[in-house]
Amino acid sequence: MTALWVGAASVLGALARFALDAWFTRRRRPTGVSFPVATLVVNVAGSLLIGWCYGLLDGGALGARAYPVAAAGLAGGLTTFSSFSVASLTLFLDGRRWAAAVNVTANLALGVAAAALGRLLAA
Repeated sequence: MTALWVGAASVLGALARFALDAWFTRRRRPTGVSFPVATLVVNVAGSLLIGWCYGLLDGGALGARAYPVAAAGLAGGLTTFSSFSVASLTLFLDGRRWAAAVNVTANLALGVAAAALGRLLAA
């Protein structure tokens, strides 16, 4: 039964990611900015959510069955390692090596910081 809840939460996370990406894409066209901001935002938000859930689990406020639904399901569906990887590679191959390095560094540093903040907020 947990697997079904994880799957349902994954659908919600993926739909939220799609909506955010579409929103950022509409906002980006007039400016011509082609940095993968939406991917960075969903990855940081998902890291914050997972960190918060981990803190709640560790403190006993979130059950062992609810954790995978929220973390692997909702946050896992929201975040996207594959889009991050392709965006970074595309920036690099387009000769935008500085932007590729910023994208990799920002996703890693902000993701870890967001997870730590989420855990701290749950305490």
